[in-house]
Amino acid sequence: MTGDPGLFGPGSVTWQMHGDPMMWVAGVRALYLQALHPRAVRGVMQNSDFRNDAWGRLMRTANFVGTISYGTTEAAERAGARVRKIHSMLGATDPDTGERYGVDEPELLLWVHCAEIDSYLHVGRRSGFRLTDAQADRYISEQRVSARLVGLAPDAVPANRAEMDAYFEKVRPELATGPEARAVDDFLLRPPTHPLLIPAREVLWRRVAQLAYAALPPYAHELYGRPAPQPAVVTRQLRATGNLLRCVPARVRWQLPPKHILRAMARLGPGSRPAPYKLGR
Repeated sequence: MTGDPGLFGPGSVTWQMHGDPMMWVAGVRALYLQALHPRAVRGVMQNSDFRNDAWGRLMRTANFVGTISYGTTEAAERAGARVRKIHSMLGATDPDTGERYGVDEPELLLWVHCAEIDSYLHVGRRSGFRLTDAQADRYISEQRVSARLVGLAPDAVPANRAEMDAYFEKVRPELATGPEARAVDDFLLRPPTHPLLIPAREVLWRRVAQLAYAALPPYAHELYGRPAPQPAVVTRQLRATGNLLRCVPARVRWQLPPKHILRAMARLGPGSRPAPYKLGR
């Protein structure tokens, strides 16, 4: 194997798991979860045209995750520097107090990071991507690298499942469903689309959004005020969806933009191909 393996490399849990198609469902779950932190979601809503450019935002997020997961070290560090620079120039205002604050406050960056990583891990495992508890801990530890790229001190970020659980327990009193969270919820169920695509939105996208919502923790369902199926039912739905999506050949799935995995395999050789079975070695 030749070439730069990047920040994680083919021997990492990240390399194997981020190639799984259920990461898209996990990404939507992360959006639902992130929106429950009023200060964090306010920073998004006040600094971006979320409603009209949501697909662009989703693709930019996917491109960032793909770059830091599978890109060269230089590309990953450059992507991180770009995100840090953008965040350093943005702020938000609390409408109740008039307080002005930066979107790059460590507590806000930490919430966004933990909601994302927890969602990737939760949806992946629950949908049938097999990870031992030790591998799950290793994944969380690996992701402190991505936390560093967005501006967090790695040693201030959860390094295993126990620390992640303790973090969510600590932050729960700060969570609420403000108007911004309601707007995100409404958007995820009914994103703007061309009139001719509305039937597809109702059949396909709504199912993805509903499944992502159902996979949230119970306290999130309580905050949003919408019920979810019983956990056993949700697990069956996640497994069925995972099995279905994993039937699509990986090389076909990876042809979708931005093709980071195919570029990584071209750089490092066919032996670098992400595959769940490699985690058992």
